[in-house]
Amino acid sequence: MSGLRNYTLRVWRQKNANTKGAFVNYDASQISPDMSLLEMLDVVNDRLISDGKEPIAFESDCREGICGACSMVINGIAHGKERGTTACQLHMRHFADGESITLEPWRARAFPPIKDLVVDRSAFDRIQQAGGYISVNTGSAPDAHAILVHKDDADKAFDAAACIGCGACVAACKNASAMLFVGAKISQLAHLPQGDPERKQRAQAMIMQMDAEGFGSCTNTLECEAVCPKEISTRVIAEMNWEFMRSA
Repeated sequence: MSGLRNYTLRVWRQKNANTKGAFVNYDASQISPDMSLLEMLDVVNDRLISDGKEPIAFESDCREGICGACSMVINGIAHGKERGTTACQLHMRHFADGESITLEPWRARAFPPIKDLVVDRSAFDRIQQAGGYISVNTGSAPDAHAILVHKDDADKAFDAAACIGCGACVAACKNASAMLFVGAKISQLAHLPQGDPERKQRAQAMIMQMDAEGFGSCTNTLECEAVCPKEISTRVIAEMNWEFMRSA
């Protein structure tokens, strides 16, 4: 097959949270430019396993840019250099033949390492469980237009709902702030009539849990917005702060 490319991978390998990690180099040869980055890692792992070596641990699930499991730092940028793109949707044609590619896990105190490129992001689950839901019984699905929502509110709620909880915002922030994630979850429900009755306790509970998990404060550098694969606007952070102040 013509057009195959060769790469040098510099991958962070770490056995577990109790051991020190280090970068290890691997050859990724004869790779199709149409492969995704994860498919390239699959090929490398197949070769490592064939050689009797430990494969590289990384997360993946949907591989369609929806679940956010494929979280890793690629050449120093969360999810890589292509804006609005998850690692699973990043294709090898975006890397030059012979390029060296560095792969690292999310690095944040609230995301402790598990193995290699895999970190524990259950802190996000606990924040979501603190109030990122609607507890009232809304019954079965209503007929269309039974509950009217202003177009502007519907658009804002939909934009915030696009957050996939991958944690790129945390990984990119020098304070490891989770405010873009939490702001998206609070903003999404605050703009909908179903979420309105619990908006005050939701804002307080989710922000308190965010602080308890050890995430830092917003740096106002907008790096979280720059790397977000769903291009969530930092507007949601302002809305989160507003919801918190009005909940007092």
